[in-house]
Amino acid sequence: MAVESEKFLHLSRPIVPATASLQGNIAPLNVNIQPQAILSILDHAVRRDINDTQSTRVIGALVGTRSEDGMEVEVRSCFAIPHTENEDQVEVDVDYQKNMLALTLKASPRESLLGWYTTSHELNSFSALIQNFFAAPDTGTFPHSAVHLTITTDPAAEIETRAYISAPVAVNAERAAESCLFIQVPHKVLYGDAERSALTAIAAAKDTEDRSAPLISDIEGLARSIDQATGLIDRVSEWVGGILDEDEEPNHAIGQYLMNALSLAPKVDPEQMESDFNNHIQDVLMVSYLANTIRNQIDLSQRLATATLNMGEKDGENKAADGEKGGDSRGGRGGKRGGRGGGRGGNHNREPREPREPREPREPTE
Repeated sequence: MAVESEKFLHLSRPIVPATASLQGNIAPLNVNIQPQAILSILDHAVRRDINDTQSTRVIGALVGTRSEDGMEVEVRSCFAIPHTENEDQVEVDVDYQKNMLALTLKASPRESLLGWYTTSHELNSFSALIQNFFAAPDTGTFPHSAVHLTITTDPAAEIETRAYISAPVAVNAERAAESCLFIQVPHKVLYGDAERSALTAIAAAKDTEDRSAPLISDIEGLARSIDQATGLIDRVSEWVGGILDEDEEPNHAIGQYLMNALSLAPKVDPEQMESDFNNHIQDVLMVSYLANTIRNQIDLSQRLATATLNMGEKDGENKAADGEKGGDSRGGRGGKRGGRGGGRGGNHNREPREPREPREPREPTE
């Protein structure tokens, strides 16, 4: 008679050799990613140099901020790291990584090294080796966990991102540096209003033949935003109506989210809202008019100043030319006078006259 027994996975305590490093915090993290970091990674993947010694994936360092308890990180930027990878070995330019990290932290002192990224979801021994390098005390994020971000770059598929941290596993001392356990952690991409508008403008290029995205005016952007908001409201209203008619299954999380969103809306009448909106539009138009007026005045002032400088330079040149002419004419007159003097005092030497006897004074006649 066979005895049924449950299956267990027995793990021994990790071996910690002198060359290996443990991470002080292996608790699950919450990773927030800024859109500019993803765009930098995609740009790195597109511009990579593919050859026989270069892997199809690229790697780089993640830079950002970390909360005080280390449980939440925000990836704000990244930079590429040159590396070569084949079936037998992987080489990373460590000096380049150190220099770029020093320059990045010098430009942004409040940020720090968070981990590294790659453009492949594959996790192998090379990934563990690079992960341990970024988690080391000398070159990594110790005592915090190094974040490993993977992202797909297939043009035919949607962008998929995954975030991991690592924990050491029980292996021998020789393989401790290239072994670790990757633990997937929750993450999300943060979109601000400016980033969302920029991404929407860039995504509009996929619908055009020349793959260009023309810039739109403020009025067109406002009209598109209003149309998009109206469409979302119609979808939500249709979904809520389907739940009330028992055609859709209710979702308590979405319902709570909608209640919280509606509670933030101001309690005003439609007429009052329209009046406030019109007043706001008038204020915006007035500010725009004043800005254009000031811009025109500054432009006119600059042109007048340029014209005045040009006229002053021309007057100075004319006065200088008149001064040169006057000097030449005066020099000519002086030469003539000198010629006359020379004629008088030339070689015509007069003979000396004999002295005359003094005349007697005449007597007055009666």
